[in-house]
Amino acid sequence: MSLALMVVGGLYALFAPEPQTAQAQDEPALVREGAKVYNNTCISCHGANLDGVEGRGPSLIGIGEAAVYFQTSTGRMPMVRQEAQAARKPAKLSPAEIDAVGAFVQSHGGGLESPKESGEALRGDNEARGGELFRLNCASCHNFTGKGGALSSGKYAPPLAQSSEKQIYAAMLSGPQNMPKFSDRQLSPEEKKDIVTYIKSVNDGNNNPGGLALGGWGPASEGLIGWVVGIGAIVGMTLWIGSRAGHE
Repeated sequence: MSLALMVVGGLYALFAPEPQTAQAQDEPALVREGAKVYNNTCISCHGANLDGVEGRGPSLIGIGEAAVYFQTSTGRMPMVRQEAQAARKPAKLSPAEIDAVGAFVQSHGGGLESPKESGEALRGDNEARGGELFRLNCASCHNFTGKGGALSSGKYAPPLAQSSEKQIYAAMLSGPQNMPKFSDRQLSPEEKKDIVTYIKSVNDGNNNPGGLALGGWGPASEGLIGWVVGIGAIVGMTLWIGSRAGHE
C-alpha cells in the first residue's frame, strides 16, 4: 500500500500542471492600472461604470479589448471633440497604457480580444485569396487598394496605408464606426490574415505590375485615363483625316 501511494504521488507530481500563481497576480494588477488610465482619460465620456454618457460617448461594457486597442492605438480615442467620425491621429496613450485600459474594459463584460501576434506574424500566405476577399467585403467603402472613400453624413472609410497589421485585424474583429464586424464564421483567422497581406502589399509602393500606378485608385482612374486618351486620339485622328481630305 505504501509503495502504491508513493508511485501515485510521484506520478501526480510529475504530470500535474503547475499553478498559474504569477498570472493570477499580474492580471488584477493590470486591470487596476487600466482603471487609473480610464479614470484619467475616458471617464468623462464613457461614465464611471463604463455604461456611457448620453451625448458624449457609448457604453464600453462588452466591447472587448480588440475595440479598445484599435481606437486608442490609432489615436481616435481619446476624442478631442464630438464629430461625425473619429479621425486617425497620433496616439495619446503609450503601448503599456493601451494594454492596461484594454484589460480593464475586457474585465467588464468580456468581448473580443485582439490577436497576440503582430507585424509579419499576422500576414497570411495567400495574397490572391486576400485580394478576392477584400474586393468582396471591403472595396465598396475602402476602394480597390484601400485608399478610402466618402460615405454619408460626413463619415468616410479611411485610407489603410498607415494601419499596422494588428490594427487592420482588430478593425475586422471590432467593426469601428460604420464598418461591420467580421466574426470567425464569416472570415476565418486565416482569411483575415490573407486580407491583411493584400492590403499591405498594395500599399507598400512596390506593387505596380501594370507599370504606372495612376494613384492606386483602381479601375476608376484607369478607366478615366483610358477614356480621355482614347477619345483624344480619336478626335485628333478625325481632325487629321479631315484636314487631309480638304487639301485633296
